[in-house]
Amino acid sequence: MKPVLPHAQLDWDDQGLPRSRVFDDVYFSDLSGLDETRYVFLEQNRLQERFAALPVGGRLVIGETGFGTGLNFLCAWQLFEQHAVAGARLHFVSVEKYPLSLPDLQRALALWPQLKPFADQLLAQYVAIHQGFQRLVLDNGRVTLTLLIGDALEQLPQLDAQIDAWFLDGFAPAKNPDMWTAELFAQLARLAAPDSTISTFTSTGWVRRLLNAAGFKMKRTPGIGHKWEILRGTFLGWPQDAPALETAKPWFARPAPPTGERRALVIGAGLAGCASAASLAARGWQVSLLDRHDALAREASGNPQGVLYLKLSAHGTALSQLILSGFGHTRRLLEHLQRGVDWDDCGVLQLAFNAKEAERQAQLAAAFPDNLLHTLDREHCELLAGIALQSGGLFYPEGGWVHPPALCEWQAAHPNIQVQTHNDVLELRRTDGQWQAWDGDTLLAEAPVVVLAGAAEINRFPYSADLPLKRIRGQITRLSQTSASSSLSTVVCAEGYVATARLGEHTLGASFDFHNDDLTPTAAEHAGNLKMLEEISPDLVTRLGADTLQPEALEGRAAFRCTSPDYLPIVGPLADAEAFTDAYSALSKDARKIPDIPCPWLNGLYVNSGHGSRGLITAPISGELLAAWLDAEPLPLPRAVAEACHPNRFALRRLIRGKA
Repeated sequence: MKPVLPHAQLDWDDQGLPRSRVFDDVYFSDLSGLDETRYVFLEQNRLQERFAALPVGGRLVIGETGFGTGLNFLCAWQLFEQHAVAGARLHFVSVEKYPLSLPDLQRALALWPQLKPFADQLLAQYVAIHQGFQRLVLDNGRVTLTLLIGDALEQLPQLDAQIDAWFLDGFAPAKNPDMWTAELFAQLARLAAPDSTISTFTSTGWVRRLLNAAGFKMKRTPGIGHKWEILRGTFLGWPQDAPALETAKPWFARPAPPTGERRALVIGAGLAGCASAASLAARGWQVSLLDRHDALAREASGNPQGVLYLKLSAHGTALSQLILSGFGHTRRLLEHLQRGVDWDDCGVLQLAFNAKEAERQAQLAAAFPDNLLHTLDREHCELLAGIALQSGGLFYPEGGWVHPPALCEWQAAHPNIQVQTHNDVLELRRTDGQWQAWDGDTLLAEAPVVVLAGAAEINRFPYSADLPLKRIRGQITRLSQTSASSSLSTVVCAEGYVATARLGEHTLGASFDFHNDDLTPTAAEHAGNLKMLEEISPDLVTRLGADTLQPEALEGRAAFRCTSPDYLPIVGPLADAEAFTDAYSALSKDARKIPDIPCPWLNGLYVNSGHGSRGLITAPISGELLAAWLDAEPLPLPRAVAEACHPNRFALRRLIRGKA
């Protein structure tokens, strides 16, 4: 059975209010959903006074079961805006099995004109909402919404967070008993911060008893409207008679967050560096963004067009989960840029160019919903692409192309970021709690935190020299648009890709060369790119007049992609390699024996690299992941995915294999 992203199935009653067809229950009270939300969730969790008490740089994390129409979130955001100081932040994490479609969400939120300034921002970012962790950055980074799309008991165990206040919402226990279980309440307790609060509209006795058993002290309190009583409570701690909570292995545990001044250096101003700088700047960090070139995005991030292409697995791998979350996050960021010049959501068509590829595509089409990807026969592919093709393929309707420098420039324009070009960091020194960036005898900048985001160049520093990064040369070819090629209306990929025109030019690429260290474009690789174009569409070759072009006369650019052996990026805090080997040497004899030794972190040193050809999709979400590591925030990705991207994975594997 092909999965369908199970959008909520709604009916609208005579008053224009939404009702769930699946659960035969209302989304909010027909008397006053706003008053009920404010009383049950905001008042019972004392949010007004807690928001008012937040210091500059402080934050509150709210967790919710059942996002629904987003009414609770918008009311909390409105209250936060009214009472929190300018430098405070709100994190809202909500799980939702049946997300509303955008048209249904627009219709539901139109019922609350008093929330329109907040609803409009949510609706503008409510794109590419797919299974798993989906992060929405709102109000210039002051408010972060992390939607966990899927079943609560599948999503919450993957969450790494400390929740200060829980909204236990969702359809009534009698209508939706699967969500009101001891297993779910154990997850709420696992994630609860000390003294976390909780509230819910139900007063059902067995719900209260199960919450008490999970470590919450619940009490009934007078209700509102139809409800005689509701429940509110405080988290007392993990029950003594329950099995001990499983903690993160020490090499994946969070380093202590930095205290003191919130200043950071980011070395490298491509996609990874600009994303890291932007995520930190949104949290109030003062960031120096250093690059050896004369402008941002001068290396692999400098191509005129990069493709938003999701190379997924049908088996739910860590890489696939990362790509699904990263794709959604990037697509939402692009809404801030100029469509048609900076990016275009024209879709991406991956041709089934041989039997093996056709089989792979069939597996993907069976594993993912149509609104993410679907197969098309040749005739429909040709109609979609506007050119003749030699096969059908897989279509990604939300994909397209991006001008990467535009994304980098938008991210680096944050007022908390100081861009320092012509700064080639040749040496890092740690002095008096500061990381210093040196070029010979010149001190370029210093800060307590440094992020290494300079692709494979980070191997020049001894602290990161052991990270197994490899460079792969890629060359693109620029082809002038013709009147006949203007019919191309979607990105088309086979072994390579050709994009719809941007400013009168198509981008064609890209080659893969593991052995050439020279970045001068070569006629041989232009010829190779033209051969890829022939495999994509002989018709497009004719439309472009590419069969008459001389490779040595073509223009393009070459750059190095930087990738890791497992094709996952390398994102997170760095440890002292030698001390790590000493601390965990027992793993070489017994990989199951976990020494109770804190990881020897290199305090304040982080890395964001190894994005390969997927940087547009993985670098921005990795910037959010880095900021979450640094600020002890909810992670934007499942814990297992964050661990799969962790720099320590390589030292760990070497130890276990006895090669350290």
